[in-house]
Amino acid sequence: MSTSNAWAQAKPEPDAQDATAEDAPEVVVTGTSAKRIALDTPLAVTQVGSESLVRLQASGQADILNSIPTIKADGGGGEVAANVFVRGLPSGGQYQFTPLMYDGIPVLSTFGLNSSAFDVYYRNDLGIDRLEFVRGGVSNLFGPGSVAGLINFITKTGTDQLGGTAQIEVGERGRVRGDAAIQGPLGGNLYFAASGYYRYDEGPIRTNLNSNGGQIRANLQYKFPDGSGSVTLYGQYINDQVQFYLPIPLDGTTRGRLPGNDGQLVNSVQNNWGPSLTFNTPGGGVWNSSINQGVSTRGGQVALAFQKNFGGGWGVNGRVKYSEYQHKFGIWADGDGITNVPETLGSFLANSQNPAAGRGSVIPQLVGIGLANATFTYVGGGAVPVNALLFANRYTDRLRPMHDTTAELNLTKEADFIGAKHNFTLGGFYSNGAATDFNTTTSFLAEFNNTPRLVNLTVVNPVTNATTVISRNGLLRAGISYLNRYVRAERVAGYFADQIDAGRFKFDIGFRVEQLRGFFQQEGTANVVTDATTPNLSTALRTVNWGNGTFARTANVSASAWAGAIGALYKVNNDVSIYANLSRGYFFPELRSIAFDGNNRAQSFQPEIIKQAQFGIKVDKRVFQFTAAAFFTDLSNRRQVVFVNDPANPGGFIERVNLVATRSYGIETTLDLKLVQHLWFRGNLTIQRAWYTQFQTLAGGVPTANPAFVGNDIERQAQFLYNAGLYYDDRTIDVSFFTNYTADNFTAANNLIRLQGWNIANFDAGYRIRGIGKGLRLSVNVFNVFNTAAATEGSPRQDNAQAAGGAFFVGRPVLPRRIMGRVTFNF
Repeated sequence: MSTSNAWAQAKPEPDAQDATAEDAPEVVVTGTSAKRIALDTPLAVTQVGSESLVRLQASGQADILNSIPTIKADGGGGEVAANVFVRGLPSGGQYQFTPLMYDGIPVLSTFGLNSSAFDVYYRNDLGIDRLEFVRGGVSNLFGPGSVAGLINFITKTGTDQLGGTAQIEVGERGRVRGDAAIQGPLGGNLYFAASGYYRYDEGPIRTNLNSNGGQIRANLQYKFPDGSGSVTLYGQYINDQVQFYLPIPLDGTTRGRLPGNDGQLVNSVQNNWGPSLTFNTPGGGVWNSSINQGVSTRGGQVALAFQKNFGGGWGVNGRVKYSEYQHKFGIWADGDGITNVPETLGSFLANSQNPAAGRGSVIPQLVGIGLANATFTYVGGGAVPVNALLFANRYTDRLRPMHDTTAELNLTKEADFIGAKHNFTLGGFYSNGAATDFNTTTSFLAEFNNTPRLVNLTVVNPVTNATTVISRNGLLRAGISYLNRYVRAERVAGYFADQIDAGRFKFDIGFRVEQLRGFFQQEGTANVVTDATTPNLSTALRTVNWGNGTFARTANVSASAWAGAIGALYKVNNDVSIYANLSRGYFFPELRSIAFDGNNRAQSFQPEIIKQAQFGIKVDKRVFQFTAAAFFTDLSNRRQVVFVNDPANPGGFIERVNLVATRSYGIETTLDLKLVQHLWFRGNLTIQRAWYTQFQTLAGGVPTANPAFVGNDIERQAQFLYNAGLYYDDRTIDVSFFTNYTADNFTAANNLIRLQGWNIANFDAGYRIRGIGKGLRLSVNVFNVFNTAAATEGSPRQDNAQAAGGAFFVGRPVLPRRIMGRVTFNF
């Protein structure tokens, strides 16, 4: 569902009599010391209500975030790990500029402990009351802080009456999900709320790798009898695994899905044989992959939030949280890092003839081998047809246990002087988070098919008649690359703000200062022979890259930065406001981006500075609500981390760091318009331009300029985004048809490959049966109604090295159409 301004989206869906201007507008609570309505807030605010959240979320959070102005969220990977882009800022995704929070509590306190997106740790369910996304201004200085924006999901808490919702969802391709939420009183000013889900899913794309698991959340709230505040205890436990889809080979011309060897379109190149690709490790151990578990998370969070008004305008509020998760992120790559596209049996061998480039550099036993001297067989039996296509690929097991502690304390004071009401906040934020990042990469040989079979390859040298096993049980190269890293970050911040109400004029003034201290250590690696007793194995099967037991790269770093913001709003009348805000903020470099020189000494660690400006208008009339704003951002000293193929180790990966500066400007507008009784049009539009003003690549701590990239568009940033839909709801029948459009954008910073824009249409319709509890809704939801198959990205691993114009193009398509039915019971 499209979103627009806070007034229209936060209130419930309209009942039998349509919403009117007299309906109480929803307040904004994110990053403010006093609740305020959106019309009185000098910054851009978007809210999405609980019913809209349910209808939007066909797969994951990307479906929700994509509906918000200035956000582009790629959800082609599935339920989790949405790549979130906001206001043209340069990002590989993972919520790098927008902290993800629940009830004002950050899921993780620090960007860049690893590359896992924050939504792998915490999921939405029916216990969410609404989403608030605020950007710019003072509100973004509080708590974890980010002047680019805060994404805050607000949880339902208990009320005086017991009630709740239960929902069963059944979808195509083996999806079943059950959700429940309940809240109510416990007596003695004590209230409770609990929610959770369990889901089993064979895919929107079937891979024999099923998603299953769930989450439970709960809160217990005590309200002080005098109405002066509350204390709330929150808890979350998650035990879930979900599959994640990476780019696949597409048609080089149309960039649509290709038929595999069996004539069926290839939607994925994954299968469940990952654990069978074992190999020996130094010390006599055996590496057993967990790639079949996909993105798995087990652990939880406990948090305490409190607020208390003492009288005389004084108050205090705060939050404290501890979380700990055992997390794995199994990632299937988009090629073998050498040719990266499907090949015939003959071309697979021909691409191995040049020892300086191709497989000959890592599997020398393939040099000089032709089809007459090669035997390709399927694992499990049967010869591979000579005209079949092969696809050599990789996957990486990434083990990422982590823990995180945050604390926030605010002293507030309301005061009247100089003809205005002031809401002062003096506060502080503390966090301490740490994560291990243990990665190992494996290469395999398989056919080009949906749920492909592994392929064995044995060759005979035509000169020596020596037999060599190139691929054993499908394993092509063992331990291509290895990473064992530990990162810890401690943040300490203080801030002060004054939110002023002077009648028609509203002002926000705020300041924040912060220090980050980080610790980084990374184990060195060695190329170790582990199968020396089996002489007929290829070199790549007998050796692995593995840790040498010494943490050669160790660093303690620190940086300090300050942020300031000012905002002003003029209320023209009860329905119209104009506002403006300016801010100067910062991000700390991702700790995983620390660069080292040739002597393993850490290089500079400087804050990344972002400057923003915005000017806008908000209109809230009886039959329409409208907002429009112009914005500008300038980001400097950004350490951009990209996960790309390693040119020094064909088939391996590196995390390359680019030192960049960017600039963007644009406009965002929203419109909610009542067309006739019960029927509304809702939409929003973003037009923006974002480009590089500086681009350098760090290698060995030394920057190398890429002047050709300066002035280029930032990759994966569209200049035109819109959401538009029609929404009918008479409280018996509801029908929604809405669309999300993303314009053309480039795959990489060199701007050589353009991806065509795409449009995803969605449909949701329900029928309410009254008289059964508080209502029973039967509904159908269709994601991607027209089965659009556009590519949302190219090959991130190839980055600027990717080329177009060949028979194949590696890219990630939009998820295919999926139909789901839901039964929702309110009690």
